[in-house]
Amino acid sequence: MENDSTTITKPQKLDNKFYEQELNKLQIELVKLQEWIKLKGLKVVVIFEGRDAAGKGGTIKSIIQSLNPRICRVVALGTPTDKEKTQWYFQRYVHHLPAAGEMVLFDRSWYNRAGVEQVMGFCTSEEYWEFLRSCPNFERMLIRSGIILIKYWFSVSEEEQEKRFQSRINDPTKRWKLSPMDLKSRELFVEFSKAKDEMFAYTDTKISPWYMVEADDKKRARLNCISHLLSCIPYEDLTPEPFELTERKDSKGYVRPPLDEMTYVPNKY
Repeated sequence: MENDSTTITKPQKLDNKFYEQELNKLQIELVKLQEWIKLKGLKVVVIFEGRDAAGKGGTIKSIIQSLNPRICRVVALGTPTDKEKTQWYFQRYVHHLPAAGEMVLFDRSWYNRAGVEQVMGFCTSEEYWEFLRSCPNFERMLIRSGIILIKYWFSVSEEEQEKRFQSRINDPTKRWKLSPMDLKSRELFVEFSKAKDEMFAYTDTKISPWYMVEADDKKRARLNCISHLLSCIPYEDLTPEPFELTERKDSKGYVRPPLDEMTYVPNKY
């Protein structure tokens, strides 16, 4: 089994106030990191992989919440088109790699081939093994080109995943998160564990290691992941000093159109 956290005494849940305070501190540091990435022209790629309902999306949202989307962007690719299926496998991912001064967060990545595609039979055996052979070399090329590559695997127990699936089914605002593929993966929990272990055997390398995030507790997972991400890239505080706003310029006789001629959103609340 992938996650044996059920054999360990679980810590108490984090106090909401403490969680919000710590998250706010980390988000301030993320803004500092963002400015450093922009100044130094760094190229950063962060990969988020793991079980369905493991909390990848929530962590990504927490990271980007206070960041400039022109500097930090999320890539979450859908099913490849017929044309993309004929391309070199890594080709459509290369298109989304960062330029200087950018950080890209991959909400699932080229590792789809070693997980979903392999277990669900969406690729051939030859394509699967070619991926495992090629992936370490591909990542070495990225790193040699100057890209900072960080890979996270969100690990969740079978019991916790089931609990989150049930929560999504019962919540109309979350039900869209459950696709037929997610439900199928639920049935194939052990098969996905085997695929993950095989993937790690080939792609957990010294130059590009996988970092495991224990994700049965979503709040701890978010804080731990963000804290670790900040530790991976040395940065300095470039926050400008507070400044005073100047006085607004005089309107010089300009008369605005009557407000009652505007079309407003109704004040329903």
